[in-house]
Amino acid sequence: MFAMPPDAPAPVTPPLHGITVVDVSHALAGPYASLMFADAGARVIKVESPRGGDTSRGWGPPFVEQGPARESTYFLSVNRSKLSVTLDLRTEEGLAAFKRLLVTADVLVENFRPGTLDKMGLDESGLEALNPSLIVLSITGFDPTSADADRSGFDQIIQGEAGLMSVTGAADGEPTRFGIPITDIVAGMFGAFGAMVALRDRDAGQTNGQRVSTSLFASAVALHTYQGTAWTVGGRHPRRTGNHHPSIAPYGSFRCSDGHVNLAVGTESLWQTFAAELGIEPDHPDFATNADRCVNGVELSARIEAVLATRDCESWVQRFLDLGVPVGRIRRIDEVYDQEGRDRSGASTTVHHPHLGPLRLPASPLRYSRSQLSEPFHPPALGEHNDLLGAAEHQSTGGGGIHA
Repeated sequence: MFAMPPDAPAPVTPPLHGITVVDVSHALAGPYASLMFADAGARVIKVESPRGGDTSRGWGPPFVEQGPARESTYFLSVNRSKLSVTLDLRTEEGLAAFKRLLVTADVLVENFRPGTLDKMGLDESGLEALNPSLIVLSITGFDPTSADADRSGFDQIIQGEAGLMSVTGAADGEPTRFGIPITDIVAGMFGAFGAMVALRDRDAGQTNGQRVSTSLFASAVALHTYQGTAWTVGGRHPRRTGNHHPSIAPYGSFRCSDGHVNLAVGTESLWQTFAAELGIEPDHPDFATNADRCVNGVELSARIEAVLATRDCESWVQRFLDLGVPVGRIRRIDEVYDQEGRDRSGASTTVHHPHLGPLRLPASPLRYSRSQLSEPFHPPALGEHNDLLGAAEHQSTGGGGIHA
């Protein structure tokens, strides 16, 4: 029986208690999917190569170092509350141990190139023979049935190929990537949701095990929303509009005397209030309707900034809040975490790592009114839980279970 790490809290019964996820993915999309399972109480066993582990363990700087222990902050960001075992899947022994883990698993998360599992003897029929109830979540860069199936799927490549960079950046500037690996993250989120749907279907008796597939490319296209239908329905080619909305005005970032604020004047009643405050005639022919304001957005922005430049950000934020006009500062990352206590956002959580000490990590964004979740524990050191492998072998030969 595996004991939880010493920093783990007293046992509770979270919603996914009893669900075991074996995660053989690396980098971000797959680990983000398994992170969502871990946050909800599933037992996530992270299978890593003994030759350095998850690729992201080496992605830095920055790194956190304490004596001989060193870990990248990239790896730490999405691997809390998981258990790490090391297996060399290129060897018969390692592959056999991997299969023993799958015998009692509910979900397998993988991001191998298409066909890799087949070469391991873990094609659809092989997996069904091993564990007919297993849900397999496969995340690839491109659709495995497309001509691009064998291409590597790195986030920035996908951002460009899927059109996201074409609508991001200044109107007169270069195509720009998101400041975070957005396609990895949403592929992980869509993948986790898809796997949960398959689990629900399985446990309701509708199906048995099955494969759930998604790709970074497909997930990026799913983000298009109104930018996609601007073309598919409206026949209009979306273009970069910088920090201003292409269909709503004024809606974007504006310069004050000491920084920038975002404003979202999304209704005609808000426009009347906002314009009156800034001394702009709300019914002026150039600005009377939202469509007029979009067409004349450059002139409108100039008039707004001329007024905002007379006062600092905090003064304007408070004034617009008093008026009921949606507004917010543009903050640095450090400012977001520094104001966490004031706004009670719960943006971070602190766990104790046995080698690195206290670690402040991004927290789950989900809150439940009734479900009780377990507190997160530290991202694992490489191979920290290799004792699970012996327990898995015992289970596969009729011994006791290995659930935590």
